[in-house]
Amino acid sequence: RAPAAARRADLAGQGHATVPRFSPHAVSIPGSVDAWCRLAADHGTWDMARLLAPAARLAREGYRITPRVAYDWELAADALDTDPDAQALFRDRAYAVGDRHAQPALADTLERIGRDGRDGFYAGLVAEDMVAKLRARGGVHTLDDFAAHAGEWVEPIHTDYRGHRVWECPPNGQGIVALEMLNILAGLPVPGPHSAERLHQEIEAARLAYNDRDALLADTGTPVSALLSDAHARDLRARIDPDRALTDLPPPLMPDHPDTVYLCVVDKDRNAVSLINSLFDNFGSAILAPRSGVMLNNRACCFSLAEGHPNALAPGRRPLHTIIPGMLTAGGRAVMPFGVMGGHYQAVGQVRLLRALLDDGLDPQTALELPRVFPVPGGPVQAEDTLTAVARNGLLARGHRLVKPPKPLGGGQAIWIDHDRGVLIGGSEPRKDGLALGYE
Repeated sequence: RAPAAARRADLAGQGHATVPRFSPHAVSIPGSVDAWCRLAADHGTWDMARLLAPAARLAREGYRITPRVAYDWELAADALDTDPDAQALFRDRAYAVGDRHAQPALADTLERIGRDGRDGFYAGLVAEDMVAKLRARGGVHTLDDFAAHAGEWVEPIHTDYRGHRVWECPPNGQGIVALEMLNILAGLPVPGPHSAERLHQEIEAARLAYNDRDALLADTGTPVSALLSDAHARDLRARIDPDRALTDLPPPLMPDHPDTVYLCVVDKDRNAVSLINSLFDNFGSAILAPRSGVMLNNRACCFSLAEGHPNALAPGRRPLHTIIPGMLTAGGRAVMPFGVMGGHYQAVGQVRLLRALLDDGLDPQTALELPRVFPVPGGPVQAEDTLTAVARNGLLARGHRLVKPPKPLGGGQAIWIDHDRGVLIGGSEPRKDGLALGYE
């Protein structure tokens, strides 16, 4: 949530049109640690000390830098140089693939959470360190903001597609965008996954659904039932011209280029977990709390500074969230936990994956490796080099402006549960440093 003293008018009055990323105002109260502790307490069999021990060991002894991490690290060089503490930890020398990097202060924090649970983060030394750093940079965060944080269990929202039920977290998450896209596409023909016709459908459905998101999605008051209604899907579907790109949508309200980590697990009892964490951009706000080693997020950048907007920055309000873990069920049983990283791209990536699985019968790995496009809200269509020439020309002929994405589009994981055969089929694409791993 935003701090209790956060005020939209203060930033707007300083001439900001959006929440500035490299500022304390970009930092919402972190929620991940509370969520880990609650998940472990309510559904786990291990205590937090045991769960966090491997991460603490890596932070203390050092971890090897993988190719994708090195690539993202280099892209974030200018961001890290905006904060002396971040610069000292992450830019003390040039790091290359295979080098080892350690974060001993973060190791201490992880061990403290292991001992003390959520209070090891939201109170005491760690909270004091985060608040001191933020207030020194001009932030309005307080120890009370951290102590008061509490996650909550929510009822997921869903839609049905090709005999399966797709589940997402409700707003303030953008999972509703993926559901809305599926509702639109369910009434259209299903061209081949590599065709311009298929990509055009998904681009146009995304433009329409993201337009709804930017206008209506907020912490409270999002008209979920209306947005997921059959009537709304029909109305939006009717706006799609199979031969021409949409040109009459308003400009976007959200910043771009975030960074996320997703994982999914299925155990021997077929319990399925779909979990996602994110600082939003690479290294978040690039503000490092030095004694605790905590890098702070820039999730508040997803607030609007427009007066009266449902997602406007306000005390205690949660910003629109791009991170959307997904779950697929059929016949009342989980058949696939799944997620596609990439910030704003996530809803488009989920739809691309689900159509490939449910419409084309592809396996998770092949589905995740399909070429991707992303219609940047209010901007061009980012198109990967792997698109066929026929598909690329077909999109250009429809009026889409294609550009190369600045980095690979997303990165996904999925585990298909074949209940009939007793088999788990995992997929993890090559765009990130993920892997599919199973054992008996």
